[in-house]
Amino acid sequence: MLVAAAVCPCPPLLVPEVAVGAGPELDAARNACLDALGVLAAARPDLLIVAGPAGADGRGPFPPGSAGSFAGFGVDLTVRLGEAPAGAAVPERPLPASLAVGAWLLGRARWAGAPVEGIGVDESLAADRCLRTGAELAARSERVALLVMGDGSACRTVKAPGYLDERAVDFDAAAVRALGSADLAVLSALDETLAYELKAAGRAPWQVLAGAARGAGLGGRLLYEDAPYGVGYAVAAWS
Repeated sequence: MLVAAAVCPCPPLLVPEVAVGAGPELDAARNACLDALGVLAAARPDLLIVAGPAGADGRGPFPPGSAGSFAGFGVDLTVRLGEAPAGAAVPERPLPASLAVGAWLLGRARWAGAPVEGIGVDESLAADRCLRTGAELAARSERVALLVMGDGSACRTVKAPGYLDERAVDFDAAAVRALGSADLAVLSALDETLAYELKAAGRAPWQVLAGAARGAGLGGRLLYEDAPYGVGYAVAAWS
């Protein structure tokens, strides 16, 4: 059963080594993410699963000890998703960027609790399959926690990656309200087509969270919301 969740954005710019010259702009987001991870630790899960958007090469499960690199962003930095069990082979498949950012956050928070696994969620995965995936994750153990990585729209300004789309503000506002209040109905009903058009990579992971949280009775708290660089970022904690 899901006992806690943290929702964090996943731009590689969260990693200060990647964001040279722009690091302070995301300090508030980084600090909020660490506060959300504190809620996960306080829940004492026996399994932590990091879920984030992924392309074709990064879909599916990632075992403990899986590594991710920020070399593609010009930084010689490798992170690992927890520790591989003693005697187990080191996983070879690299983490997608979203899970690598999650692994970096866990390292910065000095996570020393439950074993950590990952799952890359296809950004185009249909809502019903996202919900089923979440329910399956929640059933993995008696006390499951989720670290859910994902961004809102990338169309908030003319300089945003997806340019300006007037629909982006309302989409992000609805998603942020739902994340901050643990509104499963609203998250479950997020429009897949609109999310795709607005380049909102968090839609599928957020719906995985909604599926995992059904019946768990969790409440939500919004810790951060902003749109630097024209991309919607939100941090929330559920417990």
